[in-house]
Amino acid sequence: MIGCDCDVCRSPDPRDQRLRSSIYIETPECAWVVDTGTDFRTQALREDIRRVDAVVFTHSHTDHIMGFDDLRRFSHARGSMPVYASPETMRDLKRVFQFAFNTSNPVPYYLKPEAHIIHGPFKLGETLVTPLSVPHGDSMVNGYLFSRANRKLVAYLSDCSAVPDTIVDLISGVRVLIIDALRDRPHPTHLSVGQALDAAARVKPGSTYFTHICHDLPQSAECRLPIGAHIAYDGLKLEF
Repeated sequence: MIGCDCDVCRSPDPRDQRLRSSIYIETPECAWVVDTGTDFRTQALREDIRRVDAVVFTHSHTDHIMGFDDLRRFSHARGSMPVYASPETMRDLKRVFQFAFNTSNPVPYYLKPEAHIIHGPFKLGETLVTPLSVPHGDSMVNGYLFSRANRKLVAYLSDCSAVPDTIVDLISGVRVLIIDALRDRPHPTHLSVGQALDAAARVKPGSTYFTHICHDLPQSAECRLPIGAHIAYDGLKLEF
Protein backbone atom coordinates (compact mmCIF):
# COMPACT_ATOMS: atom_id res chain seq x y z
CA MET A 1 0.00 0.00 0.00
CA ILE A 2 1.43 3.35 -1.01
CA GLY A 3 2.48 5.42 2.00
CA CYS A 4 1.71 2.71 4.56
CA ASP A 5 3.93 1.69 7.47
CA CYS A 6 1.87 -1.26 8.73
CA ASP A 7 3.54 -4.54 9.69
CA VAL A 8 2.71 -6.19 6.37
CA CYS A 9 3.82 -3.28 4.17
CA ARG A 10 7.13 -3.14 6.07
CA SER A 11 7.47 -6.91 6.48
CA PRO A 12 10.88 -8.46 5.69
CA ASP A 13 9.07 -11.63 4.51
CA PRO A 14 9.16 -11.50 0.68
CA ARG A 15 5.82 -13.32 0.60
CA ASP A 16 4.22 -10.19 2.05
CA GLN A 17 5.41 -8.14 -0.95
CA ARG A 18 2.42 -8.63 -3.25
CA LEU A 19 1.70 -7.42 -6.75
CA ARG A 20 -1.72 -7.60 -8.46
CA SER A 21 -3.45 -10.97 -8.64
CA SER A 22 -3.03 -13.07 -11.77
CA ILE A 23 -2.06 -16.58 -12.85
CA TYR A 24 -0.01 -17.93 -15.75
CA ILE A 25 -0.79 -21.44 -17.00
CA GLU A 26 1.53 -23.50 -19.16
CA THR A 27 0.54 -26.82 -20.75
CA PRO A 28 2.21 -29.03 -23.36
CA GLU A 29 0.07 -27.43 -26.08
CA CYS A 30 -0.06 -23.76 -25.15
CA ALA A 31 0.27 -21.14 -22.41
CA TRP A 32 -1.99 -18.31 -21.30
CA VAL A 33 -2.39 -15.68 -18.65
CA VAL A 34 -5.53 -14.87 -16.67
CA ASP A 35 -5.77 -11.06 -16.44
CA THR A 36 -3.08 -8.54 -17.29
CA GLY A 37 -2.99 -6.32 -14.24
CA THR A 38 -1.02 -3.16 -13.72
CA ASP A 39 2.01 -5.26 -12.69
CA PHE A 40 1.91 -7.66 -15.67
CA ARG A 41 5.20 -6.45 -17.17
CA THR A 42 7.03 -6.75 -13.84
CA GLN A 43 5.59 -10.22 -13.27
CA ALA A 44 6.47 -11.45 -16.77
CA LEU A 45 10.05 -10.24 -16.37
CA ARG A 46 10.36 -11.75 -12.90
CA GLU A 47 9.15 -15.17 -14.05
CA ASP A 48 11.02 -15.01 -17.39
CA ILE A 49 7.83 -15.70 -19.34
CA ARG A 50 8.67 -16.25 -22.99
CA ARG A 51 5.35 -17.48 -24.36
CA VAL A 52 1.73 -16.34 -24.11
CA ASP A 53 -0.71 -17.85 -26.62
CA ALA A 54 -3.88 -16.29 -25.21
CA VAL A 55 -5.20 -14.06 -22.44
CA VAL A 56 -8.37 -14.74 -20.45
CA PHE A 57 -10.03 -11.96 -18.47
CA THR A 58 -12.11 -12.21 -15.33
CA HIS A 59 -13.46 -8.64 -15.49
CA SER A 60 -12.46 -5.13 -16.47
CA HIS A 61 -11.45 -3.49 -13.20
CA THR A 62 -8.24 -1.48 -13.46
CA ASP A 63 -6.14 -3.90 -11.39
CA HIS A 64 -6.94 -6.70 -13.87
CA ILE A 65 -6.55 -5.06 -17.29
CA MET A 66 -4.10 -2.17 -17.28
CA GLY A 67 -1.08 -4.22 -18.34
CA PHE A 68 -2.89 -5.21 -21.55
CA ASP A 69 -0.56 -3.39 -23.94
CA ASP A 70 2.45 -5.29 -22.60
CA LEU A 71 1.06 -8.33 -24.42
CA ARG A 72 2.50 -6.77 -27.59
CA ARG A 73 5.76 -8.72 -27.20
CA PHE A 74 3.87 -12.02 -27.24
CA SER A 75 1.42 -10.85 -29.89
CA HIS A 76 4.28 -10.05 -32.24
CA ALA A 77 5.88 -13.46 -31.63
CA ARG A 78 2.73 -15.30 -32.76
CA GLY A 79 1.23 -12.71 -35.12
CA SER A 80 -1.80 -11.82 -32.99
CA MET A 81 -3.19 -12.34 -29.49
CA PRO A 82 -6.45 -14.24 -28.80
CA VAL A 83 -8.38 -12.41 -26.08
CA TYR A 84 -11.18 -14.20 -24.21
CA ALA A 85 -13.69 -12.23 -22.14
CA SER A 86 -17.36 -11.91 -21.33
CA PRO A 87 -19.39 -9.53 -23.54
CA GLU A 88 -19.29 -6.84 -20.84
CA THR A 89 -15.56 -7.14 -20.25
CA MET A 90 -14.79 -7.22 -23.97
CA ARG A 91 -16.83 -4.05 -24.44
CA ASP A 92 -14.72 -2.30 -21.82
CA LEU A 93 -11.46 -3.62 -23.26
CA LYS A 94 -12.38 -2.31 -26.69
CA ARG A 95 -13.21 1.07 -25.20
CA VAL A 96 -10.09 1.43 -23.04
CA PHE A 97 -7.71 -0.07 -25.62
CA GLN A 98 -9.41 1.12 -28.79
CA PHE A 99 -5.97 1.93 -30.24
CA ALA A 100 -5.28 -1.82 -30.33
CA PHE A 101 -8.70 -3.12 -31.39
CA ASN A 102 -9.51 -0.40 -33.93
CA THR A 103 -6.35 0.23 -35.89
CA SER A 104 -4.94 -0.56 -39.30
CA ASN A 105 -1.47 0.65 -38.30
CA PRO A 106 1.05 -1.80 -39.80
CA VAL A 107 3.71 -1.27 -37.11
CA PRO A 108 4.84 -4.88 -36.46
CA TYR A 109 5.27 -4.64 -32.71
CA TYR A 110 1.79 -3.24 -32.03
CA LEU A 111 -0.61 -5.47 -30.13
CA LYS A 112 -3.06 -7.21 -32.46
CA PRO A 113 -5.89 -8.61 -30.32
CA GLU A 114 -8.34 -11.24 -31.60
CA ALA A 115 -11.62 -10.86 -29.69
CA HIS A 116 -13.31 -14.06 -28.51
CA ILE A 117 -16.55 -13.53 -26.58
CA ILE A 118 -17.11 -16.14 -23.88
CA HIS A 119 -20.60 -17.63 -23.95
CA GLY A 120 -19.76 -20.98 -22.36
CA PRO A 121 -16.91 -23.49 -21.97
CA PHE A 122 -14.09 -23.35 -24.52
CA LYS A 123 -10.76 -25.08 -25.02
CA LEU A 124 -7.19 -23.85 -24.96
CA GLY A 125 -5.16 -26.74 -26.29
CA GLU A 126 -6.42 -29.80 -24.43
CA THR A 127 -7.61 -27.77 -21.43
CA LEU A 128 -11.34 -27.17 -21.03
CA VAL A 129 -11.97 -23.67 -19.65
CA THR A 130 -15.37 -23.29 -17.97
CA PRO A 131 -16.47 -19.76 -17.01
CA LEU A 132 -17.83 -19.40 -13.48
CA SER A 133 -20.13 -16.40 -13.04
CA VAL A 134 -19.83 -15.07 -9.49
CA PRO A 135 -20.93 -11.85 -7.75
CA HIS A 136 -18.31 -9.18 -7.15
CA GLY A 137 -20.31 -6.70 -5.13
CA ASP A 138 -23.16 -5.49 -7.34
CA SER A 139 -21.64 -6.84 -10.56
CA MET A 140 -21.04 -10.31 -11.95
CA VAL A 141 -17.56 -11.39 -13.03
CA ASN A 142 -15.97 -14.58 -14.33
CA GLY A 143 -13.95 -17.08 -12.43
CA TYR A 144 -12.71 -20.15 -14.29
CA LEU A 145 -12.48 -23.92 -13.92
CA PHE A 146 -9.57 -25.55 -15.75
CA SER A 147 -10.00 -29.26 -16.54
CA ARG A 148 -7.98 -31.81 -18.47
CA ALA A 149 -9.00 -35.36 -19.39
CA ASN A 150 -12.21 -34.87 -17.38
CA ARG A 151 -10.23 -34.01 -14.25
CA LYS A 152 -11.04 -30.79 -12.44
CA LEU A 153 -7.60 -29.34 -11.75
CA VAL A 154 -7.95 -25.67 -10.80
CA ALA A 155 -10.86 -23.40 -9.93
CA TYR A 156 -9.83 -19.74 -9.98
CA LEU A 157 -12.10 -17.25 -8.20
CA SER A 158 -9.91 -14.21 -7.72
CA ASP A 159 -12.66 -11.62 -7.21
CA CYS A 160 -15.95 -12.58 -5.62
CA SER A 161 -18.20 -11.68 -2.72
CA ALA A 162 -20.09 -15.00 -2.69
CA VAL A 163 -19.92 -18.46 -4.24
CA PRO A 164 -23.39 -19.58 -5.38
CA ASP A 165 -24.46 -23.20 -4.99
CA THR A 166 -24.49 -23.62 -8.79
CA ILE A 167 -20.78 -22.78 -8.88
CA VAL A 168 -20.04 -25.05 -5.92
CA ASP A 169 -21.66 -27.90 -7.85
CA LEU A 170 -19.53 -27.20 -10.93
CA ILE A 171 -16.20 -27.14 -9.07
CA SER A 172 -16.93 -29.66 -6.30
CA GLY A 173 -13.89 -31.83 -5.56
CA VAL A 174 -11.51 -29.73 -7.66
CA ARG A 175 -7.87 -30.46 -7.01
CA VAL A 176 -6.94 -26.85 -6.21
CA LEU A 177 -9.25 -23.97 -5.32
CA ILE A 178 -7.72 -20.50 -5.67
CA ILE A 179 -10.12 -18.09 -4.02
CA ASP A 180 -10.51 -14.47 -3.00
CA ALA A 181 -9.81 -13.88 0.72
CA LEU A 182 -9.16 -10.18 1.14
CA ARG A 183 -8.88 -9.95 4.94
CA ASP A 184 -10.52 -11.10 8.18
CA ARG A 185 -13.05 -8.24 8.29
CA PRO A 186 -16.06 -8.30 5.93
CA HIS A 187 -15.87 -6.33 2.70
CA PRO A 188 -18.69 -5.42 0.29
CA THR A 189 -17.04 -6.80 -2.86
CA HIS A 190 -14.62 -9.49 -1.66
CA LEU A 191 -14.74 -12.59 0.52
CA SER A 192 -13.31 -12.45 4.01
CA VAL A 193 -11.06 -15.24 5.29
CA GLY A 194 -14.00 -16.81 7.12
CA GLN A 195 -16.23 -16.65 4.06
CA ALA A 196 -13.51 -18.15 1.87
CA LEU A 197 -13.05 -21.01 4.32
CA ASP A 198 -16.80 -21.60 4.35
CA ALA A 199 -16.81 -21.74 0.55
CA ALA A 200 -13.88 -24.17 0.55
CA ALA A 201 -15.74 -26.40 3.02
CA ARG A 202 -18.61 -26.59 0.53
CA VAL A 203 -16.38 -27.21 -2.50
CA LYS A 204 -14.15 -29.78 -0.73
CA PRO A 205 -11.03 -29.21 -2.87
CA GLY A 206 -7.77 -31.09 -2.48
CA SER A 207 -6.19 -27.83 -1.33
CA THR A 208 -7.11 -24.16 -1.10
CA TYR A 209 -5.03 -21.05 -1.80
CA PHE A 210 -6.11 -17.55 -0.84
CA THR A 211 -5.48 -14.74 -3.32
CA HIS A 212 -6.36 -11.05 -3.83
CA ILE A 213 -5.14 -10.40 -0.28
CA CYS A 214 -4.85 -6.90 1.17
CA HIS A 215 -2.28 -5.63 3.65
CA ASP A 216 -4.52 -6.48 6.61
CA LEU A 217 -3.58 -10.15 6.22
CA PRO A 218 0.05 -11.19 6.80
CA GLN A 219 1.58 -14.34 5.35
CA SER A 220 2.18 -15.49 8.93
CA ALA A 221 -1.61 -15.89 9.32
CA GLU A 222 -1.35 -19.16 7.39
CA CYS A 223 -0.40 -20.93 10.63
CA ARG A 224 -3.96 -20.50 11.92
CA LEU A 225 -5.65 -21.87 8.81
CA PRO A 226 -6.97 -25.45 8.68
CA ILE A 227 -4.92 -28.20 7.04
CA GLY A 228 -4.99 -27.83 3.27
CA ALA A 229 -5.58 -24.07 3.28
CA HIS A 230 -2.76 -21.72 2.32
CA ILE A 231 -2.06 -18.06 1.64
CA ALA A 232 -0.73 -17.74 -1.90
CA TYR A 233 2.31 -15.58 -2.58
CA ASP A 234 3.93 -14.00 -5.62
CA GLY A 235 5.88 -16.55 -7.64
CA LEU A 236 4.09 -19.58 -6.19
CA LYS A 237 4.16 -22.47 -8.67
CA LEU A 238 1.84 -25.50 -8.72
CA GLU A 239 2.52 -28.51 -10.93
CA PHE A 240 0.04 -31.17 -12.08
